Amino acid sequence: MAILILLLTVAFVLSPLASDGFSGFTAGQFPVVLEDWPIEPAGWAFSIWGVIYAWLIAGAVFGLLRRRAAPDWAAMRPALAVSLAVGTFWIAAANASPPLATVMIMVMLIGAVMALVQAGPSDRVWLRWPLGLYAGWLTAATGVAAGVLLGGYGVTDATTAALIVLPVVLVMALVVGARCADAPTYHAAVAWALLGIAVDNAASGPRSVAGLELFGIALVLAGPLRRLTHG
Repeated sequence: MAILILLLTVAFVLSPLASDGFSGFTAGQFPVVLEDWPIEPAGWAFSIWGVIYAWLIAGAVFGLLRRRAAPDWAAMRPALAVSLAVGTFWIAAANASPPLATVMIMVMLIGAVMALVQAGPSDRVWLRWPLGLYAGWLTAATGVAAGVLLGGYGVTDATTAALIVLPVVLVMALVVGARCADAPTYHAAVAWALLGIAVDNAASGPRSVAGLELFGIALVLAGPLRRLTHG
């Protein structure tokens, strides 16, 4: 499984090279055309993938060389393998079919969160922190995909879709964040995504969405900051 995780991680990291990459769903992919979805973060927010990719690779190499049979690592590998395997094909799916991509990212999220929860407490830097960053971004990204889908297919207007989905994302982030308090990277990734959405909406988007995002950032970071200040 340690070898499989490394191979899947490499395939996952290299998968953008097999496509034109991805920086958000485009207007032409939906019946309802909108150039800038309120639920989508600004383009610069996607730069977090560089850190996620590098840290997952580093963790996979460390796990193979130093923790191949360690129980703390073995427990999480099946769930992570599923998430990475699905993720390898996600960009291609996102560029071809947003509904399929939304289902796939939900599977990726479930696998990532399960891996984070099942990972043992040791090796935070090489195990729990990269998993936390990965799972945290997927938590927000799944909400983004669902919100765009709701607005893009006319289930509701784009602003309402954002206001429906964002509280769900926040609740999940708080639940997982409380369960995985020793992985502050989870909170950081969610907050980064929320910041990207807030900034994107502050200038020209709905102020209600931007305000909810800022409130969400404070809520998500409150726990880690409290633990930091109180030791």
